[in-house]
Amino acid sequence: MPDPTRVAPPKRRWRHRIPKSLRQHWKLPLAFVLFVVIVASVFGATTVRPYITGDADIIASEITDNITGTVDLFDTSVTHELSVEMTQAEYNDMITSFQKSGDKKWVTADVTIDGTRINDASVRLKGNSTLMGVRGIDPAKSAKEGAEIPEGIEPTQGPPGMGGLTQASADDPTSLPLLISFDENADGRAYQGMTELSVRPGSPVLNEAMALSLTAATDQPTQRYAYTVYSVNGSPTATRLVLEHPDDTYANSLFDSDGYLYKADANSRLEYRGDDQSAYADQFKQINAVDSGNLQPLITFLKWLDSANDKEFDAHLADYIDVESFAKYLATQNLLVNGDDMSGPGQNYYLWYDLETRKFTVVSWDLNLAMTGDATIGPKESASIGPGGQNGPPEGADGAAPAAGVPGKGPGGGKSQKVGNQLKERFLESGAFADLYDETYWSLYEQIYRSGAALRVLDELATTIPTSDGLTAQSLETSVEEMRAWVQQRTTTLDDIRSA
Repeated sequence: MPDPTRVAPPKRRWRHRIPKSLRQHWKLPLAFVLFVVIVASVFGATTVRPYITGDADIIASEITDNITGTVDLFDTSVTHELSVEMTQAEYNDMITSFQKSGDKKWVTADVTIDGTRINDASVRLKGNSTLMGVRGIDPAKSAKEGAEIPEGIEPTQGPPGMGGLTQASADDPTSLPLLISFDENADGRAYQGMTELSVRPGSPVLNEAMALSLTAATDQPTQRYAYTVYSVNGSPTATRLVLEHPDDTYANSLFDSDGYLYKADANSRLEYRGDDQSAYADQFKQINAVDSGNLQPLITFLKWLDSANDKEFDAHLADYIDVESFAKYLATQNLLVNGDDMSGPGQNYYLWYDLETRKFTVVSWDLNLAMTGDATIGPKESASIGPGGQNGPPEGADGAAPAAGVPGKGPGGGKSQKVGNQLKERFLESGAFADLYDETYWSLYEQIYRSGAALRVLDELATTIPTSDGLTAQSLETSVEEMRAWVQQRTTTLDDIRSA
């Protein structure tokens, strides 16, 4: 089992630094190398001109300009700095385009990471809920007055420092969730092998960093992250969490076998819409092997899922889904009390289709609402998002209630915004998978909480998060103690449930 005390999700294993196609087809290159060695030995000084034949993808890489930088972005022993510079015209264009039409337009910016400047990069707004303030929508007021809130939007905010929903403002560029692209304006360009980085809103976002670390520590695919001292156009600095954003390089590093990675859209539903692939254009986005335009494995699965009765579901789900990894995913989301997983309003998940096993694996994504909600939910209860779906903030804390919890738990009794997901619901309701889920759940509970791993990760994080103009040492300490109390409550609750 991987060391659960590691703070950052582990770096790509060494073999993932070798192109996947080379890992899979190593015999041909090895034979060629041996051939060259033998020929050189036999012919001595005779000039040998090698010619490579076969699949060019074995050697070639889609990244043609990989900016190495000065230090590894995910090295936690270094204080990282990230700055974005753009003209006022570009900034205004990004904001007004979103305010008028909701369009998240790419604009040109210069980005500096740990002293390395990348000219003519691109940035755009990212997210849904956190951008309501940019459009002039007050989510709490809208919910109170009964106004319709756009689909995928949560009306509550989390307590300071504990993640949850942080509202962005156009008046404060550092508050905006941004997606940084290195190849939008320069094909083939990447920074340390990544074509995109996601700048998360809020500070210090301990909950998301912990959720990412604990997911990785239980040997599940996730994303790497780094804390940075962040600024925009020379603004006062803020502490921001930066994540690698899933691109084709990320997709090709997740597993040793070939496959397709699909991202669920925020407004998607895991439902069959017919055999025409175009019917799913606004539901799922193919991340890698995009030129193949191959949504057929997903459509085939959805068609079966739509028509399968309970008996067929129990008997044949394992033909389509890696049920062991799915049980692990679901158990982890519950243990971390993530109200915005694959069944939340954000529909936050990726699907990996393995071309060898011909089965799907669910990959977690966007854990910014994990570890903030009702720490007392049980293994079969669903964390959800909504005014009545959570307890209030810790006594004495400013801000609204946490954004995740259980319907009906906590004050207010308001209506939950839980969207649901038929695959998740049918799996948890099925007696055929009950033992698998229970065994998986309590095994992960031992790894994450009972072993003390969650608190060790928290202690390590507390020593690596940089302070800034926007995050004082005192504020960081307060956030750490709030998270510590949450973890202790979660551990105690699960201890009591298991011993009952």
